[in-house]
Amino acid sequence: MSDSIKRQVQQTFSKSKEAYVTSKTHNNQSDLEAITAWLNPQPSWTVLDIATGGGHVAKELCTNVNLVFATDLTKDMLANTAHHLKPFTNIHYVVADAEELPFIEETFDAVTCRIAPHHFPNPSQFIKEAERVLKKGGLFLMIDNIAAEDDELDHFYNTFEKMRDPSHHRALKISEWKEILRANHFSIQKETARKKTLPFTDWAQRTLEDDEVQKVEDYFLNSEPKLQSYFNIIRQEEHIVSFSIDEWMVLYQK
Repeated sequence: MSDSIKRQVQQTFSKSKEAYVTSKTHNNQSDLEAITAWLNPQPSWTVLDIATGGGHVAKELCTNVNLVFATDLTKDMLANTAHHLKPFTNIHYVVADAEELPFIEETFDAVTCRIAPHHFPNPSQFIKEAERVLKKGGLFLMIDNIAAEDDELDHFYNTFEKMRDPSHHRALKISEWKEILRANHFSIQKETARKKTLPFTDWAQRTLEDDEVQKVEDYFLNSEPKLQSYFNIIRQEEHIVSFSIDEWMVLYQK
């Protein structure tokens, strides 16, 4: 099961590699600057960015630290990112599974992972690996889309994400993430939960063809008022303009 999910991730991101580099959501500069502010990176640091995608976090941090290792499961995605970030010579690119990292224990001063863990079939194993390769006292910063604690909202969100992106596995609830992190020698330093507004067309077309986009749009349009209200679904006539999802940014220390 895990292998088939990971193959789907590789297929999806190979096809969409350029779209993730240029994505407005992933390029949000205020989000990236918040990562630097929370980590307060030092010039001597070696940092690991797991599931780097378009390399936005790696690019943000590399000017403040000694080395950044940008890893991703998808070789085509990573090669495309390396091409875009060619001027930044202290970023090393490694094809790697987030659940089986090719690094020895206590290698990194900080580990980051942004808008990716919802693709991982075994989130507990991902956290174990992040803890393993992090130095004692090192920092782990994660940002990801999360599901609401309400089961109906959870189901609706994870359903439309899977419709839009076959490589989506499951967005966890904050309570589920906290349970996993507590079990892996991490202590929470800082957190914030927030709503993230997404332009529907940009979001959907990143991974889907037009006929598939219509199916997702119909799912939104036909949803119950409670769901449309929670996800702040904005429509213009019979089209979705934007909607909002929940995102969690958290800083832990080993």
